[in-house]
Amino acid sequence: MKAKGRYDILMKDRTQFLDTALEASKLTLPYLIRGEEEYTKGARTLTQPWQSVGSKGVGALASKLMLALLPPQTSFFKLQVDDSKLGENDIPPETHTELDLSFAKIERMIMESIAASNDRVQVHQALRHLIVGGNALMFMSEKDGLKMYPLNRYVVQRDGNGNVIEIVTKEKIDKALVLEMGVKEPKPNYPSDEDHSGVDNEVDVYTHVTRVGTKFKWHQEVWDTKIPGTDGNAPLKTNPWLVLRFNVLDGEAYGRGRVEEYMGDLKSLEALSQALVEGSAAAAKVVFLVSPSSTTKAATLESAKNGAIIQGRPDDVGVIQVGKAMDFRTAAEMAGSLERRLSDAFLILSVRDSERTTAEEVRMTQMELEQQLGGLFSLLTVEFLKPYLSRKLAIAQKRGDIPTLPDMVRPIIVAGVNALGRGQDAQALSLFLTTLGQTLGPEALATYINQDEVIKRLATAQGIDILNLVKSMDEVQAQQQQAMEAQQQQVQSEQQINMLKTPMMDPSKNPQAMEMMNG
Repeated sequence: MKAKGRYDILMKDRTQFLDTALEASKLTLPYLIRGEEEYTKGARTLTQPWQSVGSKGVGALASKLMLALLPPQTSFFKLQVDDSKLGENDIPPETHTELDLSFAKIERMIMESIAASNDRVQVHQALRHLIVGGNALMFMSEKDGLKMYPLNRYVVQRDGNGNVIEIVTKEKIDKALVLEMGVKEPKPNYPSDEDHSGVDNEVDVYTHVTRVGTKFKWHQEVWDTKIPGTDGNAPLKTNPWLVLRFNVLDGEAYGRGRVEEYMGDLKSLEALSQALVEGSAAAAKVVFLVSPSSTTKAATLESAKNGAIIQGRPDDVGVIQVGKAMDFRTAAEMAGSLERRLSDAFLILSVRDSERTTAEEVRMTQMELEQQLGGLFSLLTVEFLKPYLSRKLAIAQKRGDIPTLPDMVRPIIVAGVNALGRGQDAQALSLFLTTLGQTLGPEALATYINQDEVIKRLATAQGIDILNLVKSMDEVQAQQQQAMEAQQQQVQSEQQINMLKTPMMDPSKNPQAMEMMNG
């Protein structure tokens, strides 16, 4: 079957997920996700929501995920020797140091290539789509870097275990570019032109990706004709097609977004916000009423300037009042409760407003919020970070930027859920040392605690490379030995000087002292 036919068939299973994503986008970021028909017709008029809690929550959560998955100041992975393939005792200590230096250099080169590309921009965009719509597709090209496909531009099929077996993407390409690739334009009555071409100079190009054995193969089609030179293939380990999901449900090929989980609160807050805004605008409107039988004329009152003196009676003039203050207060309290719940759901840090709020309370609140992302970090580590890193290493090795890594070397992800676990380790270690010092006294720390091991564990928990940063125990002992020897030499020199100052040691009066100096 042609790519267009497969796209039309698989699009039926995507309909309910795309409709939910569109509804979630209208409550948060209306421009983020569009429908199939809206994508075909082009731009659309956006309806702005009455509240900004949804957009603020999506931005805050996407930024937190971005910093956790791809931290800017440190590497999100670490290269190390697989102990199962090569024993620890088989590598001399000096070789370990050389390997660590080489691995650190490779890690820096990979991170520099990521910083120089547009990967972070595309990843941040994909995270927003995951939060709102629950799905995103990324393609890692060797030349152009990352490219993100929203949910309305691709369909996917998975097997019973959730593994991707087929992907079909749909893009609009300028017709002139397609003709330059050697594809002949069909007759004007071609059905796809009437059904799917929204613009005369654009055509629909489909990319069909299928899993064949241990590889992924793909090609592009236009007008049901294969485009020459668009064939590609890649092993499963370095597959450039990354189909991402926010939440995984058994039996579903697509994911569910974070916004969908709190759709009820967002809809309620949207309705209350609209009622409060419109009601406040009506209450703020000032209208004066003049009794029709009074001597006070409406025209005179309207034309009177500030501070003017006119004839009339105060009882003849009144002001329209809404009288809905209690109703507005009830709606405002409910809206505030919904806003607090949504802020917690999207990890918006809200610290208790008090003069006694400490930095420790702020840190504990932030850590408690981040711990809610444990399951999401695990999913993104498996579906994004690991294949993303494998593809990056494969491209760098193919270009010759880094040497070919042997089988005994494997990359370890240290970001995401692993970084969250390291943060908990650092907190537990700091609490243990503080409790031990307060219970047994500071002397117990020097007696029972191995300072070298404490430094290593704290550095590991903070994600800091201590190579050539912290002195080893051998270096510390060597410096202490040199300091002791220097102190002993200084003491001996002072003793000799003191002995020479005594009358018995005066060389002019004691021949033995002369012999000691000459000797």
